[in-house]
Amino acid sequence: MRDILPRLSEWYADRVPFGLATVVAVSRSTPRDPGAAMAVGPGDEVVGSVSGGCVEGAVFELAQEVVASGEARLETFGYSDEDAFAVGLTCGGEITLLVRPVTAETDPTFPAVAEAVAAGRPVTVATVVDGPAPRGATLVVGTDGVSGTLESAGLDFAVAADSRGELALGATGLRHYGPHGERREDTVAVFLHSFAPPPRMLVFGAIDYAAAVARIGGFLGYRVTVCDARPVFATPKRFPAGVEVVVDWPHRYLHSTDTDERTVICVLTHDPKFDVPLLTEALRRPAAYIGAMGSRRTHDDRTRHLVDAGLTDAELSRLRSPVGLDLGARTPEEVAVSVAAEIIARRWGGSGSPLSATAGKIHPSP
Repeated sequence: MRDILPRLSEWYADRVPFGLATVVAVSRSTPRDPGAAMAVGPGDEVVGSVSGGCVEGAVFELAQEVVASGEARLETFGYSDEDAFAVGLTCGGEITLLVRPVTAETDPTFPAVAEAVAAGRPVTVATVVDGPAPRGATLVVGTDGVSGTLESAGLDFAVAADSRGELALGATGLRHYGPHGERREDTVAVFLHSFAPPPRMLVFGAIDYAAAVARIGGFLGYRVTVCDARPVFATPKRFPAGVEVVVDWPHRYLHSTDTDERTVICVLTHDPKFDVPLLTEALRRPAAYIGAMGSRRTHDDRTRHLVDAGLTDAELSRLRSPVGLDLGARTPEEVAVSVAAEIIARRWGGSGSPLSATAGKIHPSP
């Protein structure tokens, strides 16, 4: 959804109606998660995807129908045992989509959402999916207040409170209420779609490997910063567009920078005068992943220095060193893939083993 918002904003500003399909629930193996979106606009232009190609043709027709009728629809698609070539998910899963028309009249909150996402401000969009409340009605909850309505004061109050909680976690999913916001009832289904700012990737050491890691970090959706104390290397022209480049001592920059449980820290300097104070700071603050480049001899020497600096076994256990998975990588680009693979595996609990050598679900339930 975040990726297609700029185009949707153009249609909205031109006062052109468009159909918006959003994945609101999934079961078993599916190619896209809740929140994935596809829109059909003027001239039958399509942006986004809800299934990786399995049901897009049917969703295209649905989007056209809801624009013509002005009424939102809830549809579920699953694998067809009778006809493997029929509309369905050949991966064996099932997705439920809310398909609704978007115009200035039906969705007056849309500009507030687009503006918040573009500015990097956290915001949750709550949309009625099913039940006695108006399907497609939206409530927008951000750090600066609430806009829109689900046409029930009690429902607005309960959903706004839950939206703030989901936003703090960056969570997206369905919640159920009574018609007036009763939490022990489930007659009204509301989809809470949280747009949190992109997670950060902090890359230390402005070397060729850093450029490759920064590039793949941007591809994965991170807001990337490269930091190095040497101004001759830390220049924007050496890195992809959109990457922030900072000239500062790494440990000093990190000390002045906020991190959270989604932050990725990649230390590529492999120089003790940079690494030790930097990792001492990194291993004592929130982060999803902390990796350091270097040979096994470098790792052993660095570990001794970190122990001398007073780090505990628990703190040292957070360090992924040497950085990356064993892919046999040689070039900076290949090393960046191995680092990205380890970051993804750590995030979702993957083993890093070839899927052909494993059994069971590819995407186990969280």
